[in-house]
Amino acid sequence: MNIRLEKRTDYKEVEFLVRESFWNVYRPGCYEHLIIHNMRHDPSFIPQLDYIIEEEGKIIAQVAYSTNDLCDKEGKIESVVTLGPVCVHPDYQRKGYGSKIVEFTLNLAKEMDIPYVFTIGDEKFYNRFGFEDASKFGLKFNDVEGETPFFMVKIFDTDKIEKINGTYKDNECFKVDEEELESFDKNFPPKKKEKREGQLDF
Repeated sequence: MNIRLEKRTDYKEVEFLVRESFWNVYRPGCYEHLIIHNMRHDPSFIPQLDYIIEEEGKIIAQVAYSTNDLCDKEGKIESVVTLGPVCVHPDYQRKGYGSKIVEFTLNLAKEMDIPYVFTIGDEKFYNRFGFEDASKFGLKFNDVEGETPFFMVKIFDTDKIEKINGTYKDNECFKVDEEELESFDKNFPPKKKEKREGQLDF
């Protein structure tokens, strides 16, 4: 197993990996491969934390990080770091690869003096790395009302997290245009979109 920084020559293989990993998981089809494609060309992208795992010359896992805005009640904006997307090829899931790449890059983030890292995802997965419900710290996810257990933060500097408050805002590269997605998907082998139990969108 080899954990290393992603290179430009890896981009297409990683996009195939992301598409394969997310296909029909959260919705019929997926759009995470387009998000990672757009993220790499966005100023919010953090290349120092863009890692992949290779196994026998094949890329089987990836993680990316970006910056997003945290807006306080007075309108002041702070740039904060967000983990994701992260994925493991279906053939290699439940073997610890996801945990390895997340732990590895979180340690790097700490070494880079990043005070806290946000993520949006499955709390059962991220809790094991020390992520907590961000609402505990008075933080709101976009304009969502009610509980948001999927919106989490891992704290490296307790003093700094106590001084922030406000609303987290996704950057534009996380917003997917359906026409752009349909066009982008033509670069990949056809796959059947299926509605499955447990998906977010039906």
